[in-house]
Amino acid sequence: MPPIPRRNLLKAAATGAAVPFSWLLAHNAPKAAADSPAGKAADEPVDITWLEDGGLGAAAGSTFGVPWPKGAHPGDRTFALTTADGTHVPLQTWATAYWPDGSLKWTAHAAGEGLTGSAYRLTTGTPAAPAKKVTVSESGGRITVDTGAIRAVIGKDGKQLVRSVTRGSTEIARDGRLVLLRQGDVDDGDHGRAAWERFDGEISGAKVEQKGPVRAVVRIDGKHRKGRRAWLPFSVRLYFYAGADSFRMVHTITFDGDQNKDFIRGLGVRFSVPMRDAPYDRHIRIAGEGKGFLTEAVKGVTGLRRDPGAGVRTAQVKGEKLPDPAGWDQRVTSRLHLIPTWGDYTLSQLSADGFTLRKRTKPGHGWIAAGGGGRASGFGYVGGVSGGLSFGLRDFWEKFPAQLDIRGAAGAEAEVTLWLWSPEAQPMDLRFYHDGMGQDTYPEQLEGLEITYEDYEPGFGTPYGIARTSELTFWANAATPDADTLVRQAAVVRTPPQLAAGPADLARAKVFGGLFAPVDRSTPAKAKVEDRLDFLFDYHKGQVEQRRWYGFWDYGDIMHTYDGDRHQWRYDVGGYAWDNSELSPDLWLWLAYLRSGRSDIFRFAESMTRHTGEVDAYHLGKWAGLGTRHGVQHFADSAKQQRISTALYRRFSYFLTADERIGDIMHALVDSDETFLVLDPQRKVRDDPDYEPDPHALDIGFGTDWSGLAGAWLTEWERRGPKAEKAEARLRSTMETIAAQPNGFVQGSGLYDLDTGKYAIADRPKVSVSHLSAVFGLVEVCAEVIDLIDLPKFKEAWLDYCRYYNATKAEQKARYGTDFGSLILVQGHSRLDAYAAVQLKDDKLAARAWQKFTEYHEGDGYPDATISWKSVQVEGPDVLEPGVEAAWVSTNATAQYGLAAIQNLALVGDKLPG
Repeated sequence: MPPIPRRNLLKAAATGAAVPFSWLLAHNAPKAAADSPAGKAADEPVDITWLEDGGLGAAAGSTFGVPWPKGAHPGDRTFALTTADGTHVPLQTWATAYWPDGSLKWTAHAAGEGLTGSAYRLTTGTPAAPAKKVTVSESGGRITVDTGAIRAVIGKDGKQLVRSVTRGSTEIARDGRLVLLRQGDVDDGDHGRAAWERFDGEISGAKVEQKGPVRAVVRIDGKHRKGRRAWLPFSVRLYFYAGADSFRMVHTITFDGDQNKDFIRGLGVRFSVPMRDAPYDRHIRIAGEGKGFLTEAVKGVTGLRRDPGAGVRTAQVKGEKLPDPAGWDQRVTSRLHLIPTWGDYTLSQLSADGFTLRKRTKPGHGWIAAGGGGRASGFGYVGGVSGGLSFGLRDFWEKFPAQLDIRGAAGAEAEVTLWLWSPEAQPMDLRFYHDGMGQDTYPEQLEGLEITYEDYEPGFGTPYGIARTSELTFWANAATPDADTLVRQAAVVRTPPQLAAGPADLARAKVFGGLFAPVDRSTPAKAKVEDRLDFLFDYHKGQVEQRRWYGFWDYGDIMHTYDGDRHQWRYDVGGYAWDNSELSPDLWLWLAYLRSGRSDIFRFAESMTRHTGEVDAYHLGKWAGLGTRHGVQHFADSAKQQRISTALYRRFSYFLTADERIGDIMHALVDSDETFLVLDPQRKVRDDPDYEPDPHALDIGFGTDWSGLAGAWLTEWERRGPKAEKAEARLRSTMETIAAQPNGFVQGSGLYDLDTGKYAIADRPKVSVSHLSAVFGLVEVCAEVIDLIDLPKFKEAWLDYCRYYNATKAEQKARYGTDFGSLILVQGHSRLDAYAAVQLKDDKLAARAWQKFTEYHEGDGYPDATISWKSVQVEGPDVLEPGVEAAWVSTNATAQYGLAAIQNLALVGDKLPG
């Protein structure tokens, strides 16, 4: 690629356009800052750029996380953000994690006004204060947030979450509330007369979580109520940035109904918008696909038989105030009352591929078609020349069925509803899909595993306690925005602007166990592995689109196994259907992002974290803290385990974005050791049929069970959460007592005491090794805790496990008296060899890591000799829609190949043959 002329770069830099950051540093920053980030000292500046090129101009602000090497910064360090030319950007900073020595491990930073460039530097220093600080005050039953541009009054009780939003002296919106439509039955075809009933969100409490000066956060909790019944708990957070005329809403519901009686017909967020202007000065804007918009007035003066004048028509289309009608062609002015006023609009997105748009004058009159298309942006505006409300719902078509309603725009007050579940769709039906064939005993239930790979057990296929989070954004506009502004606002809804540190700065901090390094194509052998990693990600991303893995409850997950005969993923075959984090695709995706900085990987991982953390886990009820194994429905299988709910899959997103909802989920897992009293994960396969959970002797495994618990304890401890002291104690005590077992991790499990947080030390050695033990985050959490806590015996126990899993049976027997049996997932476990090779400085183990990574093992991974690394075209009549397939791809193999490749390259990449 030829060099970019300097004059073009100077012009771009002056206008805030995207410019290579290396060029900006070289021309605007001190000489030392131009050095490679990989060679930086621990406390040197961090380069911050937009995740997507150039950011988005309508952004209210962005919150981002940055890791720091151990000991680089004391806990009270302050930071500043500057543009490439040294201009200070207002910044608010808080710690999200600490190293054990008290130094900062992760910091979160909120930046608002001044985010007009493409590249920034985070340095130590005094942060700039915003010109207009966001302020928060509380009085009686209300919380008032003032950004300097808008003022929002938030309710602490009652039904009005947002009582009013004003800009200057003009009220833009009021009565922000939640709406739920329920029906107690489902019409089957043309039979039935299911009736609806409406519930309204009722606040049980509200609190301020951040008060500025750049970012303010208010949390509101409650349930939906009608009469005596209150159900479907909600948690809503409102985010405000200094100087911004917008605010963001993160809305979570948790299902606590009866799957056979409580069918959600509609779920929405509703605001009222005062309409002050003349009907011809009121405007409707509804986004379609891309940059497309319906651009109309409530009372249109274009396209009439008589012409009011070109200036009048042009002004109305632009959303500008029209001149006095007395100056129009009087043949129009005298007949204004005969022009219809269109007060109601509805855009319905009932599938991932199609929306319809219609309008009517008012209730009691018929609808007329106003257009349609494929995938709407989920954004609209209603108001007039004196101000109005822009509104948008993220992942609008991806999480169909969704809908936008505007009602009453011709009257004194319009009503806007963003439907997270469209009332025009079929009701939300969460009933278990299968009757389990009446299997009442464990042996009979386990037969399901033998044929459809799903374990059926009466009462376990329940959605009670699963949750879903949605993100919405609102703007209080001083007037009807012009077309360019609307396009930018809609883009912010679709892809919220995200600032981020680059791979080199993320890697040099040695967080997440130091198990990743920036992408390296410096040799042909490394380039080949990198190409294969890219292929696997691109293929799974493409399958989401090709197979339409979308929908309110489904978006963010991927399928488990492919059916080559049908040229289809096994979406309807028991445990082969939705993946539900099986074998850690979440970890693969986040490590893939950390090392590459690719925005498409970040967004893919982000949607998976939202899904798996909410839908695949329970947040209420007796199984709160547990997740559900893979199945046809996300809650179907009777295996409810720590390995799915684990905080290890959420930590990346939290530390990179400081998302409070994800923080809630991880904090709630601190006491999840108590779930082993409620449900024994090994209950159907135990050798001891008389085992009963005892709070002082819970049989908890050192693999998938302990890794989930340890992930929650580690996160709470390093976050200094409310239960940090307990979490640290549990983490240390379990590490000590695992290390003290006769065979360490190879012992397999131990009897855990809920009161002491310790495992009992077994009186005799045992060998119990499973291919699953290390593939749900155990590798990653052990790397972290060994780096944080100086317990040589624990490190020794873990390194023994790493050294001997892929060893020969003779070597295993020589060490433990017996071999480990027939193990699989050898390729994925090659990263254990790599980790041990580094810790023990053993080149033979490094060589074995690459050998096990590349060689053929029957039914295991993607060996060099047998994988084509290509996809082929498929088309009708073999498939529903034409596309591509790689029938050899499975999500299990992808996740473990990806993790092994990434970690092996980071740990022993210099030992890669060739």
